[in-house]
Amino acid sequence: MTATIHTGLTKAERGDVAEELTKVLADSFAVYLKTHGYHWNVRGPEFFSFHNLLEQQYTDMWNALDDIAERIRALGVLAPQSYPAFGNLTSIKDGDPEKEATAMLKELMQDHETLIATARKALDVASDAGDEASADLMTQRLAAHEKFAWMLRSTLGGR
Repeated sequence: MTATIHTGLTKAERGDVAEELTKVLADSFAVYLKTHGYHWNVRGPEFFSFHNLLEQQYTDMWNALDDIAERIRALGVLAPQSYPAFGNLTSIKDGDPEKEATAMLKELMQDHETLIATARKALDVASDAGDEASADLMTQRLAAHEKFAWMLRSTLGGR
């Protein structure tokens, strides 16, 4: 037996928002994996500070994955859960553990910027649908990823 969802959003609106949130989830998962991998493999004279910076970022992202997936479920849609499903949805490329530390950070900065664009699109769709809960979640994730990109940019000597 399937229960009807009565949240003030139509099935189509919930589907549209969930579709964008699945892209955010996939990009977030990909950036999480890459950040955690670079945390393990970063080397060089700045190892300790880079290692700790990346740990702070992947810990935040790990916790956010659950929030995003649960929001998708609250909209009545199944959240993707496999590597192939995430791979088909994400815009983020796999990392290379052979890269130099600064190249790792630069790539992660660019990945956060990609994820910011994905989250902004989801925010727009959620706002257009009147889905304040999803819009709020995307606003929180935008703030986090903008901060992460800024921290990485500043670590690399940029503005």
